[in-house]
Amino acid sequence: MATHTCQLGPYTVGADKLTLLAGPCMAESLDLCRTIAETLVPAAEAAGVQLVFKASFDKANRSSATSYRGPGIEEGLTILEVIKSEFGVPVVTDIHLPEQAAPVAEVCDVLQIPAFLCRQTDLLVAAGETGKTINVKKGQFMSPAEMQNVAEKVRSTGNQNVMLTDRGTFFGYNRLVTDFRCLPQMKQFAPVCYDATHSVQEPGGLGAASGGERQYAPMLAKSALVCGADALFIETHTDPDNALSDAGCQIATADMLTLLPQLAELYQLSRA
Repeated sequence: MATHTCQLGPYTVGADKLTLLAGPCMAESLDLCRTIAETLVPAAEAAGVQLVFKASFDKANRSSATSYRGPGIEEGLTILEVIKSEFGVPVVTDIHLPEQAAPVAEVCDVLQIPAFLCRQTDLLVAAGETGKTINVKKGQFMSPAEMQNVAEKVRSTGNQNVMLTDRGTFFGYNRLVTDFRCLPQMKQFAPVCYDATHSVQEPGGLGAASGGERQYAPMLAKSALVCGADALFIETHTDPDNALSDAGCQIATADMLTLLPQLAELYQLSRA
């Protein structure tokens, strides 16, 4: 099996330490992001985990047109810039349009391509041209083999720092299933990440919103490491039930204190 690494700010993904993309689903406020970072940053450092702080400025694919989408690009990037400066960690956020790539790259170390947009050539090329690390989520409707073409669209710009993330595959109405064969299969093309919290999402399961079963996210994260994941993506919130998006999926920030050392140990065991 091919082994790939990529650079992510000061980190090497797929090397000797687990890389974790973690933070709230949405950049609801600077206070929320700062509170979460105050817990995650020292916990990750103590566990030997390479932390990338994540928050979205816009959730463009909400189930309902009336759902809150986020603070917008200007305020969202300001929040991420503060977190990056105060805590000394790389930051990542989603982009949805090619014209968002350049301004987001001025702040963020990683540009993330949402799963529903993973085949959009103009978006992938614009992201790749920034020179930043590009994390592309595998569409819930795609096979792992098809993600080779996705990775090559980014690399066509000369940017070799691309990572592929599995976030579950559509199984039936409002359900996703994780096929862990996706991870070793996509590792042939790039380092792989596993999105543990979106994989327990129930898309549109609440009618005008998505549901979720967050209690299974830690189990799936651990399983992904056993199957060779180079990185993990976990959304976390201080009060998940009252989060403004993906309330059913996010792990309580307090629970991350116990989970992080377990994940770091499993990562090391999987590389032995």
